[in-house]
Amino acid sequence: MSVETIEKRSTTRKHAPRYRVLLHNDDYNAMEYVVEILITTVPSLSQPQAVSIMMEAHTNGFALVITCAQEHAEFYSETLKTHGLNSTIEPED
Repeated sequence: MSVETIEKRSTTRKHAPRYRVLLHNDDYNAMEYVVEILITTVPSLSQPQAVSIMMEAHTNGFALVITCAQEHAEFYSETLKTHGLNSTIEPED
């Protein structure tokens, strides 16, 4: 009698790497403008969240805006740049 080994393939999906969208402080955009652009660029942000992000960037030099899939992160960062804000993305890890 022979025994066969059946290979079971892993069906666990790897999560797409997530990216942080960072807002960097600048000395030329008004705080109100930064908050307005954050809210229009990232619709999931409330005004208090946007104010908090703007103040953190103002105080610490940069702030985390959102963590999301790379494609979305690139879109948000590019949109912020289009409106004159300094933004970069980095892997979450």
